[in-house]
Amino acid sequence: MLSAIAIVPSAPVMVAELAGAAAAETADLRDAATAAAATLGRRWIAVGAGEGDGGYGPASRGTFAGYGVDLPVALSPAPVGGAPTPLPLCALIAGWLRGVAVPDAEVEAHVLRADQECDAARRHGQALRADLDGHPEPVGVLVVADGANTLTPAAPGGHDPDSISVQAALDDALAAGDTAALLRLPSSIVGRVAYQALAGLAGPGPASVRELYRGAPYGVGYFVGVWTP
Repeated sequence: MLSAIAIVPSAPVMVAELAGAAAAETADLRDAATAAAATLGRRWIAVGAGEGDGGYGPASRGTFAGYGVDLPVALSPAPVGGAPTPLPLCALIAGWLRGVAVPDAEVEAHVLRADQECDAARRHGQALRADLDGHPEPVGVLVVADGANTLTPAAPGGHDPDSISVQAALDDALAAGDTAALLRLPSSIVGRVAYQALAGLAGPGPASVRELYRGAPYGVGYFVGVWTP
């Protein structure tokens, strides 16, 4: 049973230990993401974009060492010992949020290839929903995705002034639960495939939406919210 969907960015800057001096500046984003994740209960499925398709079970653990700080994270309270697994960023964010929001939760991460076609991403979401509908226990879904990364001159993807309106349309779609709009997202949206899997998961749309954050503090579009099925 799908209990709730939390939408958060794939942003290392949310993690205080990685943000350094910017930790205070990102406190509102971090608090919003933690609050969204806290709605998911004790079993999560995380969906995000990566270099290739993949899956990571609750026994997985990793580290943010590749982002400047050797901060360990895990997808469950008691992961299997041994060396950390090289986890994609979306799975690292899911593991970190689990630890700060619901420490006794278990997470299974689904990673979709970032250049996957829209229909394939939508079908992944539909298949996940069918699986959850047949599951008697409540399961929350964490969608980990960024918007445009070209919103300011200092943005990591360069500056594209036209992306400002694209990001605004994405934020509005997420705030309204507009799944049809998500299926029309351009490839310039970094987390496009995760948002389109969300569209497949939610079908015609959620029963209600709670927006917790929208902004682009570093030239990348971030949205945090909760969709209730």
